[in-house]
Amino acid sequence: MAISETTVVDAEMLAIDEINAAGGVLGKQIVPIQEDGASDWPTFAEKAAKLIDQDKVATVFGCWTSASRKAVLPVFESKNHMLWYPVQYEGQECSKNVFYTGATPNQQIEPAVDWLLKNKGKNFFLVGSDYVFPRTANTIIKEQLKAKGGTVAGEDYLPLGDTEVTPIIAKIKAALPDGGVIFNSLNGDSNVSLFKQLQGAGLTPDKYPVMSVSVAEEEVKQIGPEYLQGHYASWNYYQTVESPANQKFVAAFKAKYGDDRVTSDPMEAAYIMVYLWKQAVEKAGSLDMEAIRKAAVGQEFDAPEGKVTMQPNHHISKTVRVGEVRDDGLFDIVWSTEGPLKPIPWNQFVQETKGFACDWTDPNKGGKYKA
Repeated sequence: MAISETTVVDAEMLAIDEINAAGGVLGKQIVPIQEDGASDWPTFAEKAAKLIDQDKVATVFGCWTSASRKAVLPVFESKNHMLWYPVQYEGQECSKNVFYTGATPNQQIEPAVDWLLKNKGKNFFLVGSDYVFPRTANTIIKEQLKAKGGTVAGEDYLPLGDTEVTPIIAKIKAALPDGGVIFNSLNGDSNVSLFKQLQGAGLTPDKYPVMSVSVAEEEVKQIGPEYLQGHYASWNYYQTVESPANQKFVAAFKAKYGDDRVTSDPMEAAYIMVYLWKQAVEKAGSLDMEAIRKAAVGQEFDAPEGKVTMQPNHHISKTVRVGEVRDDGLFDIVWSTEGPLKPIPWNQFVQETKGFACDWTDPNKGGKYKA
C-alpha cells in the first residue's frame, strides 16, 4: 500500500507544519509520532495501541484500507480514544471513536454508477482487491444496478497487492465481448498491472471505460498516464479543482515536497482532517476526548475541495466529481454535483442497512438507528 499511503502522511505533515508555524494548538506545538502499519492489518492494531498506551498521543490520524481501519477499531473503542480516517470507504460503519473525512458510498460510488449508466452503458464488470472495501462496494453496486436497470456481466477479485491480472482480463473479454463498463476497486500495486495489461489486450477506454475509486493523481503518475488516459475516477477532490483554497494547498505542497509532486483526494482529506481536529480542540478548550468529540460536530472548513462540514454522524459533507485522466496525468473534471452532499454511512440500497442512520449528538440514537 506504500504507493498510496506515504502520500497521505506527507499531507498530514504539511498541515502539522502549517499549524505549528501559526502558533500551534492551544499555544502548544504538535509533535507528530509516526508508526508504519507495513500493509499488515495486525501491525496496524499493534501500533495504534502503542501510540495510545506508550506515547500517550492526543489523537491518531491514520489508515487507508478498510481492513486496517477494521483492525484498529476495537483498539480505539476499547480505550475510548480517537481516530481520524482520511480515505473514501464502503460505509456500513459509524463509530463514536472515529471521524471520517473521506467519502461514504453516496458521495463517491453511487454517483459514479449513476454517471456511468447515463453516459457509458448499462453492462458492468466489477473488479476489486479481496478485502472488505471492494466486496462491500460491489454489493452496493449490484443492488444499485438492480434498482436502476443495469446488469453485472462479471465480478472478480485479486488478493491485495497481487499483480497477476491476466485471468481477469480474459474474463472481462469473455463477459463483455462487445465492450462495457469496468468498475475498478483494486487498491495499491495491483492497479499497475491492470491498466498496463488492459491496454496490452486492446481493451481501450472508448469501448471499455474503467471507473476507478482508489486511483488518484499519485497512482496515475506511478502507473504512467499513457496507460490511463481516457479512463475515469470518482472523487471529491482533484488537483485541477479551481479555487483559491486549492491553489494555496497545491502551492504549499509543491513548495515542501517538490514541483514534480501531485496532490490527490486522500491527501486532501488527510490534510483537512488535521485542521478539523485543531478547530475542535480549540473550541473544546482542552484535550479532553469527550469535549473534542462534541466540538468537532458542526466544524466547517474552507477546504481545497470546497466547503466541508462535520455532520452528527462523524462524516463530512462533500462535493462529488467524476474526472477523466489527461495525458499529463491530471484529471479533467467532466461532472460534479451542484454542491456538497450529506454523508449517508448506512447504505440505502443494501437491504440490511436500508432505512438506518447515525447521530452521535443524540444519546437515544447513536451509531445505528432506524430513521
